Amino acid sequence: MAKLQQPTPMPFAKYKSFFDRISLDMRDRTWPDQRITKAPRWLSTDLRDGNQALIDPMTPDRKRAMFDLLVRLGFKEIEVGFPAASQPDFDFVRQIIEEDAIPDDVRISVLTQAREDLIERTVESLVGAKKPTVHLYNATAPVFRKVVFGFDGEGYDQTRDIAMRGTQAVMKHAESLLGDADFGYQYSPEIFVDTEPEFALDIVGNVLDMWQPADGRETVVNLPATVERGTPNTYADQIEWFCRHVPYREAIAISLHPHNDRGTGVAAAELGIMAGADRIEGCLFGNGERTGNLDLVTTALNLYSQGVDPELDFSDIDEVIRTVEYCNQIGVHERHPYGGDLVFTSFSGSHQDAINKAFADREKKAKEAGVPTDEMEWDMPYLPVDPKDLGRTYEAIIRVNSQSGKGGVTYLLKSEYGLDMPRRMQVEFSKVVQQHSESGGEIPASEIWQIFSDEYLPAEEASKSWGRFRVTALRTESAHVDDDAAGKNAERLEVTLETDGQERSYEGHGTGPLNALVNVMNENFGVDVRVQDYTEHAIGAGADTTAAAYVEIAIGDRVLWGAGIHPNITKASLKAVISAINRYMRDETSFDGQQ
Repeated sequence: MAKLQQPTPMPFAKYKSFFDRISLDMRDRTWPDQRITKAPRWLSTDLRDGNQALIDPMTPDRKRAMFDLLVRLGFKEIEVGFPAASQPDFDFVRQIIEEDAIPDDVRISVLTQAREDLIERTVESLVGAKKPTVHLYNATAPVFRKVVFGFDGEGYDQTRDIAMRGTQAVMKHAESLLGDADFGYQYSPEIFVDTEPEFALDIVGNVLDMWQPADGRETVVNLPATVERGTPNTYADQIEWFCRHVPYREAIAISLHPHNDRGTGVAAAELGIMAGADRIEGCLFGNGERTGNLDLVTTALNLYSQGVDPELDFSDIDEVIRTVEYCNQIGVHERHPYGGDLVFTSFSGSHQDAINKAFADREKKAKEAGVPTDEMEWDMPYLPVDPKDLGRTYEAIIRVNSQSGKGGVTYLLKSEYGLDMPRRMQVEFSKVVQQHSESGGEIPASEIWQIFSDEYLPAEEASKSWGRFRVTALRTESAHVDDDAAGKNAERLEVTLETDGQERSYEGHGTGPLNALVNVMNENFGVDVRVQDYTEHAIGAGADTTAAAYVEIAIGDRVLWGAGIHPNITKASLKAVISAINRYMRDETSFDGQQ
């Protein structure tokens, strides 16, 4: 067969193969014959490994939001920080302990280097915790021993001594400071994948001899792929070899900590579990240094897609995404497995047709069997899991897919008019555009803008507006209120609304103007409005700057968006709420409300 590819001009010969670094005879490997039939132990390191990788590390509020999310999702092991490295990390560990925010069945762990002063400070942060673990690490790979630390010869003795002295210090300070706590210990031979297997085993064995693992004595040996070097099968070989030879195997948990430098972190974790490991460490959606830590969402939902209970709850994936994006200040990519906004979308017409037919067939079979459709086995083209299980709607899939060829709508609005709509609002608006384009032909940017204006920004004149409400005046101020639910420094809003041609003023309180307006609508008009999402941005620059606000609300079982544009951002946001409510009422003939 003729060779089609040409040699690359890139200097690939400067790189050494993984097999030239690590020698391991595993011709008797057994992991390829194994199956994953149950969930591993999970540890989230979003608050430690993930946080240290952020351009803007989490504020205390963002840390707490992440911690609370992890607890809600069902994580029983959470690495909460590096308390000896920074005061904010130390303070956060103290906060969740002193506020009793850690459920009794959740174990927190903290990371430390193998220096006694850092270890003492680390253990101090855990005083009062019911189930604390200290995670100690030191680098064991040749390049660290010889180059980074400058040890003599191979550096085995000096590296082993660091681990032993660190373990001894952890035991000493834990005994004196933590009292009767269910204290645990985790040790990591850092850069495990680049460390000679025999030396990794030697140093871990010495650490375990000092620690003395036993039933009821929490002990974890973590084997990190600190930088992913080889194909996933090489990591599995290292894990199986280590599990075969490590002492105290029945009394310890072998934990995996894959990174994603080669883009195969999830595969490495799955094969590592097949090779005998007990626990997986990673971050939600794979945040972390360089290309990231292992993606826990993908790994867990991969199990789910195979009929295995992941023992984590991702039934509201959009809420998870919103919280993670807030905490990390990093977006989740549209094509991210399971979580991305477009992952259940097929733009191809043939894909759309197959999905529609399969949905119809599933409903028919459920009716014939006399069982609810949701209980039917999931066997659908192009959809590995039921989007409904993750809190997504079928309507979104079908309608989005039916918008083939309309992807330029949002680009034109942004490039021509400066509107940067949130992703879910783009999906909603594309359906509106489709209704105007069914007759065929090209829709220019000016017509798209007019469609947007008619849908979300109807004319302000009452005679032309399809809306029932219009904001004509407002005033806000911070004010103390007696209602504890409103907050000690609640916002007070005075808003004048034109309602069915008549103006009337209302007063409301809330955590901010948006919340106060929602309370006005709920209390005075019987509108059960729940704000789901809010986004704002500036249009233009300098004296001509205008604010655009987008609000996603839920009323009853409907979720829809509103938009507001105004030089004042507060008024833009309130107009966006009114826009969404008016859109709801336009389509709901039964909406009467009370004044």
